Amino acid sequence: MMSGIKVSRRQFLQSSFGTAAAVASPLVLPSGIFGKDGQTAPSSRITLAIIGAGGRGMHDLRRMLRQPDVQFLAVCDVIKERRIRAKNWIEKNYAVQNCGMYRDFRDVLDRKDIDTVLIATGDHWHAHASIYAAQAGKDVYSEKPCAMTIDLCRTLAATMKRYGTVFQAGTQRRSLSNFKCAVDLARNGKLGKLKEVHAAIYYLSVRRDWLPAEPLPDREEIDWDMWLGPSPWRPYNSAYCRGQWRGHYDFDSGAKHHDWGAHTVDLCQWANNADGSAPVKYRAEGHNLFAVYANGVKLVMRPGGWMGLGNCAVRFEGENGWVETGDSGRIAVSPDSLRRELVLDPAIYGGKDGGTHGEDPFPHIRNFFDCVKTREQPVCNADVTASTHIACHASALSWMLKRELKFDPKTDSFTGDEQANRLRTRAWREPWSV
Repeated sequence: MMSGIKVSRRQFLQSSFGTAAAVASPLVLPSGIFGKDGQTAPSSRITLAIIGAGGRGMHDLRRMLRQPDVQFLAVCDVIKERRIRAKNWIEKNYAVQNCGMYRDFRDVLDRKDIDTVLIATGDHWHAHASIYAAQAGKDVYSEKPCAMTIDLCRTLAATMKRYGTVFQAGTQRRSLSNFKCAVDLARNGKLGKLKEVHAAIYYLSVRRDWLPAEPLPDREEIDWDMWLGPSPWRPYNSAYCRGQWRGHYDFDSGAKHHDWGAHTVDLCQWANNADGSAPVKYRAEGHNLFAVYANGVKLVMRPGGWMGLGNCAVRFEGENGWVETGDSGRIAVSPDSLRRELVLDPAIYGGKDGGTHGEDPFPHIRNFFDCVKTREQPVCNADVTASTHIACHASALSWMLKRELKFDPKTDSFTGDEQANRLRTRAWREPWSV
């Protein structure tokens, strides 16, 4: 027996099939087994399960179902209605009736025939489920925000590295052509020396109250204890399960800042060549957040004052010009001479009204599945994601604490602020330690 060598399920299938073919007599098999007639051979398919089949989960599911080399084998959700809906979508797509249905995601992770998981639960479950999936040998596509605290961001990134997991955050705007084009103008010096990067965010809010208790439903209908997961216990209220958990501190990454900030701050980080780092100073004025990088570039996070180019807008300003774009796909630049630099990929650019609307994650999804095969790092891998999320956490804390914070990206710690440093982590409810 050879030790120290890990063979994937797909490698084993391919190797075993090849060995058998060399010694067995000829067989007549369906052409689809070999990937003919436009089909993907089963041994080359990426097998997948969805964990969390709410609105965003179904959005991702429907798009992943269109990938020819992907096959969903299971669906997991703590809400029965959602489990059934996703199962029906999967079985209808493949014209089969073999999709597994689970209430506890650990039963999904125990399945050896599943390579990859799509995690689209509530925010408070993303990091924990991703970490458990990596420990079970699964690759992970996780919706954002991917971690609830600064410390958990680093734990997530370290876990993905330790297990060799291919991890992609669902911050798909990094893969969309209009945003990529705007970032290129900033990174390639077309704007001159970069001075400011601007990120659209939600209006900030945080709640620490409990909604009124309601009768607890049957566990098979809604598993409330599993829905809470690592978050502190509180009485059941159906509104939480309908998405009204947002803004509640126990379930939200921080003042609702990550909802758009996970996308737009990510693009600003990229434009400033700051992947792997974060700003060193943070402050808040009303609902506007301000930060400064070590290289002097200012990061402005604001909910208003945009040009109307769509949600999740970003703006990059240099000494010689500026560029702004958003989910409409349209790009505004100054001076006009920059227009000749706008090179858009027609395979990506061109949603409704000529724009991407930030809601077509095909390139981002495809990047993930390609990396599952090649074992390369996706564009929004765990390290990139951690640094962006940490910048969001630090700026949200400056708003919640109502004071300026100084931050050291090398140690992920605040300088001279004990309270802010305590808020880098949270206490997780047993047994969901990581």
